[in-house]
Amino acid sequence: MKNFSDAAFSPEVIEIMTRAFDASVAALPDPVQAAHVNLIAESILRTADAGEHDAAVLQRIALMELQIRA
Repeated sequence: MKNFSDAAFSPEVIEIMTRAFDASVAALPDPVQAAHVNLIAESILRTADAGEHDAAVLQRIALMELQIRA
């Protein structure tokens, strides 16, 4: 996973990111692979750090990136 140690998010953005993450993981077929969960988390962190703060958009981007990488 990429190093996001310099990223900082407000509590509101963390809540949005959490919603996007939970919804993204819930959309995965069973069995859920740890590698897919990590890719989703990295995508959401990277996209939110770039300024996107809409949970639906974060989820959509994460799942699209997962499809491309998988």
